[in-house]
Parts: sequence; structure tokens; C-alpha cells
Amino acid sequence: MPSSSIPEDKYMSAFRGYFFSQPHQPFFTAGIITAIVLMLMFGLAYKGVFSLSVPTLMFHAYGLVFVTFSQFFIGFLFTTFPRFCQSEVIDKRTYISVFLLYQTGALLFMMGAFTAQSLVIVGVLILFLAHLGALLVLQRIYNGSNPALRTDPFWIMTAFYFGIVSHALWMIAYALGLFDISFEWLIALATSMAMNMYLILLVFAVAQRMVPFFSHSFEPKDPHLGKIVFIGIVIKTFLALMQWQVPESVLDVLLGLYILREFISWKLPVFSSLAILWVLHLALFWLPGALILGGVFELLGWRMESSFASLQTHLLALGVLTTILIGFGTRVTLGHSGQPPEADKIAKGLFWMTQVLLLSRLLYSLNSGLGLSAFWLFDLSLTLWVVLFGIWSWRYGPILVRGKKSD
Repeated sequence: MPSSSIPEDKYMSAFRGYFFSQPHQPFFTAGIITAIVLMLMFGLAYKGVFSLSVPTLMFHAYGLVFVTFSQFFIGFLFTTFPRFCQSEVIDKRTYISVFLLYQTGALLFMMGAFTAQSLVIVGVLILFLAHLGALLVLQRIYNGSNPALRTDPFWIMTAFYFGIVSHALWMIAYALGLFDISFEWLIALATSMAMNMYLILLVFAVAQRMVPFFSHSFEPKDPHLGKIVFIGIVIKTFLALMQWQVPESVLDVLLGLYILREFISWKLPVFSSLAILWVLHLALFWLPGALILGGVFELLGWRMESSFASLQTHLLALGVLTTILIGFGTRVTLGHSGQPPEADKIAKGLFWMTQVLLLSRLLYSLNSGLGLSAFWLFDLSLTLWVVLFGIWSWRYGPILVRGKKSD
């Protein structure tokens, strides 16, 4: 045996066992932990219990996008993207290296939030490198795939590239903050791009392929669906940056209606499917729902000269991203541990809890926009988020770690 192979064996020996046997397991576990920790940190800082070294809302937006949601979706794609492209599974050493780099960056980011902004920037830099490493892994798989299979993977890769660009913009914004340089426009661009052109486009690209497949729906799709959604999202991001509320609102409603019409044409068994499927249908239909409702309330806020506290952003983040995260996360965790991908009573309760969480956050936005005083809704939505991920981790954490259900 060549001597060069010895270090690799020693390195990999530390990661034997079930927990690291598939890429989604460590990434999902880290995503759960950060979902709880980051939300608690944000909530307590927002309530004035302690202060952070960086702006609280900036910490909240970056943390959820690039520390929590990104880890879940990287774990999901590292497991499923090779199947999309009909290629070999990702080498264990590769995904563990990305995972460890991600955890190093996440830890420094959170520690720096309590101590020094300079440490936050170091954490963000490492997280960016981990994110870039994940992109390069996916790009390598994509490059080796059959060109005839690249339609859906193309949009996944497009979303990931926008994710890297928006991540770089966030990194620059954090660095400028050290020198007290105004960066509000940069944060606005980075935030809008990260939500719309990265996460929403990514989830759309995956869901519009996987949900009809799981539902055994083979109705023809509009061949221009991906292009129309992509162009609409790009224009929406530009309009949001320019703060042109009325044109953005009109575009949101029109794009939402187009997507809704397309989803209805697929004839999904929305009202007759098992819970493990209807939660995915629910997430899918929340995309046009969030666009339409968000556009309407944006117009209302403009007319009233008021603000509905990022109503559309949270409809997308909770209705689409969190709902599909819980749905796909449950399905993948069960299916890849050799168990039937079926939702028991606890899973069904979690599926409904995501919608209660969404409703509480929607009411908080309406409370802000209408000038009411029910600010306890903020505490309720934060608590529901923590309870949701806490119960999910209690129920499915043992499967991720040991490969069996908790009793």
C-alpha cells in the first residue's frame, strides 16, 4: 500500500459509524441545532436581553439563510443530486470535509456574535468557503452528467451560483461594517438575492421535479416554466432593490397567478394523498400563495404608508422553505434509514405546526402594519419555531445519529 494512502485512512477512521455514513445525516443534524440556537440568540437580542456585535436583523437574516437553510439543502442535494444526474454517490471524504468546514465557520460566527465582529467575519469567510466547496462538488457531478438529463439540475446549479454571489455580498457587507461604512443598499441586494434567486429558486427547481414524481403525476409541464420563473425572480429582485413597490407588487401577483395555474394543471392528488405527500403539496402551493398575498399586502402597505414587517419574506421562509424542509427532511430521514417514508401522528402534528407557526408570524406582520399592540405574537412565533425543531429533533434525531426510531 502506498504511504500516501495512510493519512487518508487515519483521517477517515474518526468518522466511521452510521452518523457519517450518508451526507444528509450530519448536515440535517447541524441544521436542526443551528435552527434552534440562532433563533434563540436572535429573539433574546431582539428583546434586549443582551446585545450582539453585529446588527440583530442582519445576524438573523444571514444566520437562517447561510447557516441553517443552506445546511439542510446541501445535505439534501449531496444525497439526491447524484441521482438527478445518474452519477456515482459523493465520496465520504468529500462531504465530511465540507461539513467540518461548515461547522467551524458556524461556530466562529455564533461566538463572534457574542464577542467581536472581527470573529464574525472570520466565521463568515469560512462559511463562504464551505458553501463554495459544496458548489464545486455539485458542479463536478453536473459536468459529468448526460446533457439530456440537465434541465432540472441546470436550475439547481443556477440557484446555487446566485447563492454564492449573495454570500460574497454578505461577506463584503460584514467587512465594511468594521469601518463604519454605510452598506444598507448592499445588505438589501444580498438579502433579496439570497431569498429569491438562491433559496426560492433552489426549492422551486427541486420541488417542481420531485413533488409530481412522488405524487405519480405525469401531466405535461409548460416547457418555459423554468425560464419564466427565473426571469420573474430576477426582475423582482431588481425592483425590490430599487424600492419600486407598486411594480414589484404587480409582478408578484402576476407571477404567482402564472405559477398557480401551472401547479393546478399538474392535477396533483392534493386532497387524497398521504400526509407525507400533502405537506409537500402544501409547500408547493405556498409559493404562488406567498407571492400573491405578499404582492397584495405590499400594495396595501404602500397605500397606507405603513409596513407589514417583511410579510412576504416570512410567508416564503415559513410557508415554502420551512414546510418543505420539514416534509422532505422527514421523508429523506425515514427513507434513507430503510424505514417506510410514512408520517405518524407526531409527523402529522409537526406538519400542521409549521402552518400554525406561519399563521402566528403572519398575524405579527398584520399587527405591525395595522399599528396594533399584540407584540406577544412575536414571542409566540419564536417559541413555535423552537418547539417545532425541538420536537422534530427529538423524534428524528436518533434516526439520523443511530439509524433507528426513538421509542
